[in-house]
Amino acid sequence: MKKVLPLTIQSGLSQSGSYILMLGEVGGTRQIPIFIGAYEAQNLMLAQQSAKTRRPMTHELMCSMMEKYGLTLQEVTIDRVEDGIFYATLHISDGFNESTIDSRPTDAITLALLTDTPILVDDKVMEETGVDEIPAPAPLSDERTIELLEEELRRCEEREDYERAAEIQKQIEKLR
Repeated sequence: MKKVLPLTIQSGLSQSGSYILMLGEVGGTRQIPIFIGAYEAQNLMLAQQSAKTRRPMTHELMCSMMEKYGLTLQEVTIDRVEDGIFYATLHISDGFNESTIDSRPTDAITLALLTDTPILVDDKVMEETGVDEIPAPAPLSDERTIELLEEELRRCEEREDYERAAEIQKQIEKLR
């Protein structure tokens, strides 16, 4: 297993509304590109920035539940890739027993960021998907982050999720 860190989130080149999460090998030069959606990109950016929302987001709720029930996230592993789809596992302990839970990589990485938990990639996955270090693009600018948040704001308004829309609006105002 190789330890990795989320490096950047950048706009996808092939589709509008898609993003690429770049994971960088710790102590190495390889990077793994994972295509993700706008919602996942937003959650990862909020976790990277340790942004607080008025009400807990889903990943924050999961962290609170784990804490309340004495569970700790030991590590996150990206175990395999099939047909371009990555698969991850949460390794959880209650102090006595350890168990695993299947997860999407974006959810697993978001939880890892929120709990300061190591993110590991299986050697085979690293060999299959790792690319030599690419010049790192500039991190998402505040302007691009605002664009992402505005897209999510529109979706919330369409769903009539006004509480979430208000939280997003505050984040946008803070960035401006």
